[in-house]
Amino acid sequence: MKVLVTGASGLLGRTVAQALIDRAHEVTVMQRRPSGLACAEVLADIRDRSAIHAATSAQDAVIHLAARVSPTGSWQEFSDVNVAGTRDLVAASQSAGVTGFVYVSSPAVASSGAAHIGVGALPADPANTKSHYARSKAQAELFVLRLDDPNMAVAAIRPHLVWGPGDEQLVARIVDRAASGTLRLIGSGAALVDSTYVDNAADAIVAALDQIDVINGRALVVSNGEPRPVAELLRSLCDAAGVPKPTRSVSPVAAKSIGALVEAVWAIGRTAKDPPMTRFLAEQLSTAHWYDQRETRTLLRWVPAVSLDEGLRRLREHSTSI
Repeated sequence: MKVLVTGASGLLGRTVAQALIDRAHEVTVMQRRPSGLACAEVLADIRDRSAIHAATSAQDAVIHLAARVSPTGSWQEFSDVNVAGTRDLVAASQSAGVTGFVYVSSPAVASSGAAHIGVGALPADPANTKSHYARSKAQAELFVLRLDDPNMAVAAIRPHLVWGPGDEQLVARIVDRAASGTLRLIGSGAALVDSTYVDNAADAIVAALDQIDVINGRALVVSNGEPRPVAELLRSLCDAAGVPKPTRSVSPVAAKSIGALVEAVWAIGRTAKDPPMTRFLAEQLSTAHWYDQRETRTLLRWVPAVSLDEGLRRLREHSTSI
């Protein structure tokens, strides 16, 4: 198939594109920075409508990962990229005759602050999400899944806490704060959380494209299916990356109060650097989030190939080689 992948300069997008290339698909990637992949490439912003139409031309399928994922920024910035950008990409895909559209979403689209314990893909709920990122992704997911086009099957895949060697989001942020001595546990650190090794997330997304007619109109949460206490996960990632493990903690109430203050300061200063804490981050690090994977694995005909411990071994190997 001819497949367009947006957002391929990020770890997950690049891994998805490479997985498609390895399966002999004809891949085009679209993102703002060079991906380094051996495939056709369109260097453009998802807000560039002319570039979107050019990129989707003659494609059979689209996997959409491009998004604004920063913990800070105005609602307009998130809306322009994550909502309007997705709508424009869908419209261009329909005009180009694309028959399969996989939207890469997040479990955060259904997160209102309550724990997610052994649940499946709950309905996206933009009104009760806790961040601009989650709200915008929820709006975009609802738009995609409500699409009434018999010629284009759609699905939303929600990988949870994706990480791996070269990760500039989760792992890099943990490592930077651990190295500077500012990484803290929120509460006891006993809340169980799922995570997803990047190769598993990529394979699940490709499987969604293979099974698009079966899962048309559905959202599925993807994870390794190996929930661990958040303190154990953070310490394991720090150990694998060769940085000090967190030993100090702050209460969830204090963390959320600090997050609210930090968000206000960052909004005034418009600082480019990520804040050390936000209310959403405090919630995520102190609340259980693990998911029933039975429906996901049945519908995708997929199981994770890389265990959490093997992923940590690979991260440790990568860290010692740089």
